[in-house]
Amino acid sequence: MNVTIVDYQSGNISSVINSFKQVAKDKVNIKITSDLNKIKLSDKLILPGQGSFKSCVDSLNRINGLHDALKEFAIINKKPLLGICVGLQMFGDVGYEESETKGLGWIPGKVTKIDNQNGKFKLPHIGWNEIEIVKESKILKDIQNKSHMYFVHSYEFVPGDKSVITATTDYSSKIVCSIEKDNLFGTQFHPEKSDKTGLKVIENFLNL
Repeated sequence: MNVTIVDYQSGNISSVINSFKQVAKDKVNIKITSDLNKIKLSDKLILPGQGSFKSCVDSLNRINGLHDALKEFAIINKKPLLGICVGLQMFGDVGYEESETKGLGWIPGKVTKIDNQNGKFKLPHIGWNEIEIVKESKILKDIQNKSHMYFVHSYEFVPGDKSVITATTDYSSKIVCSIEKDNLFGTQFHPEKSDKTGLKVIENFLNL
């Protein structure tokens, strides 16, 4: 099985690569590339995201044909794709970080700044936080409710259809931290930085 981490210069993703290789061992071929043909021929994709919504979208759009290749892979061919942090946020229609920026438009919704209640909550939201599993999810299989995951973000994805939400975290409000829609999976938390529980999320995705 070929699993590809999409390389579109979204920041340091070495921890993503290392964690997926650690879980996969020698059973799965893990590679990182921006080569469109290799992406199209993959069995599964990981779309990481580090930085602002606008910078990640801009970086992705700078690679000619990548937007269409991802759409063909995930929306037309319906192969499994996992978005991490801003990678998940980009599933939405639009984001408002830095300036209004169009997303991939795969899952109706918007990316807005976390309401920190006039400074009551620090932004960015950094560190470990408890997740509440609200719906069965393939990537959350065998993960205990109220497990702790690692977060680094100031913006949240607000989907139009609440049925895609599989887990939330409480930080000023109920923030969406895991979604699933058909072959699309996303986590606002960083599974690659979330110790053994995060590695289990990665294992579940690789075992789909």
